[in-house]
Amino acid sequence: MIEPPATSNPFVAGLACRCPNCGKGRLFVGFLRVAERCAVCGFDLRAADSGDGPAVFIILIVGFIACFGMLFTEIAYRPPIWVELSVWPLVGVVLCLALLRPAKGLMLAMQFHNRASEAGRGDVAPTEPVAAVLGDPQDHYR
Repeated sequence: MIEPPATSNPFVAGLACRCPNCGKGRLFVGFLRVAERCAVCGFDLRAADSGDGPAVFIILIVGFIACFGMLFTEIAYRPPIWVELSVWPLVGVVLCLALLRPAKGLMLAMQFHNRASEAGRGDVAPTEPVAAVLGDPQDHYR
């Protein structure tokens, strides 16, 4: 009997930018380009599509941190404007670059964990609790 591959924790695998299936292979082949297959377990990663979700979340989070930091330093320390305009955009760019890859990895790992790529397919039946709430999926198309 063939054992299914051991799945990893999607949160840890995503944040570490590792394969959502085995947690060992690399998820990215570039800075943000997703690999076609996991080099360790051979898991197909081509269906991965996070869209703009990670970028939106990171922009909102970093924007809040940078704006709050700029307002706080302006009120508390009153530095010259050139200091504020030199420091806070740089902080924003560094935080965006540092957080974007783990955020995209986490979003992709959660997609695979929740089988989000199967959401629009008609041949995939909903699981039992979902079927009990939604009913027969074919009823929605009649």
